[in-house]
Amino acid sequence: MVDPCKLSDLMAEVRASTSQPFGINFLPSRHYPRPLLTACVAEAAKAARVVEFFYADPDPELVEIVHAGGALAAWAIGSREEALLAVEAGCDFIIAQGIEAGGHVRGAIGLLPLLGEVLDAVPVPVLAAGGIGTGRAVAAALAAGADGVRVGTRFAAAEEAGAHPRYVEALLGARAQDTIYTDAFSVGWPDAPVRVLRSSLAAAEAFPEEIVGETINRDGTVAPILRLMPSVPDRRTSGQIDAMCWPAGESVSGLKRVQCAGEIVRELATEAEDLLRRWSRVSA
Repeated sequence: MVDPCKLSDLMAEVRASTSQPFGINFLPSRHYPRPLLTACVAEAAKAARVVEFFYADPDPELVEIVHAGGALAAWAIGSREEALLAVEAGCDFIIAQGIEAGGHVRGAIGLLPLLGEVLDAVPVPVLAAGGIGTGRAVAAALAAGADGVRVGTRFAAAEEAGAHPRYVEALLGARAQDTIYTDAFSVGWPDAPVRVLRSSLAAAEAFPEEIVGETINRDGTVAPILRLMPSVPDRRTSGQIDAMCWPAGESVSGLKRVQCAGEIVRELATEAEDLLRRWSRVSA
């Protein structure tokens, strides 16, 4: 986690590049000092429209800090129980993440069963996440009652993402069955399962050394990447790229080519709208 001053500088960079609202995500469970976490959340709420939290129990104090700064508070959850806690904490909306999701996974059941448990239990908007990488999946989630969707893996191959070319190449050639849900990538973050490309797990487990490479931080410093560390390679990363963590959700088969983020959004929205209109005519 950066300190509040550095975070302020990063948000200024974002504001300089867009006039649109943006959000900031925090991982409170990563054992950061509480004073630093609360200070950064307060700073984020001054500029971001949404401050979201993931991989920790919903925390009323953090939500209150977000609201005091004028932003909306959201929490990513993986169960009905967590959804109720998020509402009790004061969250404005929640993200229901199914086990199909790539990267770190909070959900333990599929997205549709999770939506079935959550939608009738909470009075706030619910976004669906996990396995959503096509317009058809977007339409299905909306038809199931979700108020919106969260898309992750599809944007890993976006031009703006900065992912390492080897990782992107692997994503473009993968299908759902090429992903695996595992707790193996736990160095530095135990008890936090991830969904990754199966090939990256096999390569990491077979790699004979404890350091697989290094990456250059934003401040120019160089940091080593340990074997089975959940560190995703980007264009500033070097070393045994194939043996690093390659997050991928079951939606990975929806990645056909590298696109800009705006094109991905338009494609998803257009396909979903067309399908929802078609389904509406059929049901009528």
